[in-house]
Amino acid sequence: MSTHIAAAPGEIAETVLLPGDPLRAEWIAATYLDDVTCYSKVRNMLGFTGTYQGQRVSVQGTGMGQPSMSIYVHELLADYGARTLVRVGSCGGLLDRVAIRDLVIGISAATDSSMNALRFEGVHYAPTADFSLVRAYVEKAEAAGARYHVGQIFSTDSFYHDRPELRDRLTRYGVLAVEMEAAALYALAAKFAARAVAVCTVSDNLVTGEETSADERERTFAEMVELALDAVTT
Repeated sequence: MSTHIAAAPGEIAETVLLPGDPLRAEWIAATYLDDVTCYSKVRNMLGFTGTYQGQRVSVQGTGMGQPSMSIYVHELLADYGARTLVRVGSCGGLLDRVAIRDLVIGISAATDSSMNALRFEGVHYAPTADFSLVRAYVEKAEAAGARYHVGQIFSTDSFYHDRPELRDRLTRYGVLAVEMEAAALYALAAKFAARAVAVCTVSDNLVTGEETSADERERTFAEMVELALDAVTT
């Protein structure tokens, strides 16, 4: 048992999906996994383990933002031996061509967070996804005919941003989308020699103003999760 996860040794699989919302973790486990057990309810940040196509998979809620994500990812890697981590969440598109309901696979993550700046004492560390996971997800997305984009994403600490000019600058440099967790996930995975990738569904586009309804988000979230499960178990 770690500080924030109440699992016993061996209760968490080496492969873990990471939705921010603990209720989405519960939904993923109930919808896609067999022989499910709930291994943690600490702070209502639910975690589950089951099997998908005969392989053990866990699903752990992480909360919102890099500090919260970092707590759960650190404990999964340091205390429970997780080796493959896939963030499944939502993002806001920053380019016209990144349409709502598309999938964005973050091959790297820029950030305005100070977490890595403090960790590396002034070095501008570049948090990067695991290529084998990126390739596996792309192959599954192509086979399914899903619309997807691969490139850099922006992990921000501020959901409500006071610097609209920063968004415009990121757009000019080709950053695909904005979310709140990937940079911390990639840094910790590198520290523990694990694999990680962040895959997000575009829930809204900050350039065009388009956004999805709650029902649409649920349907497109399902596609993202199914492809993630297929990518990590085959």
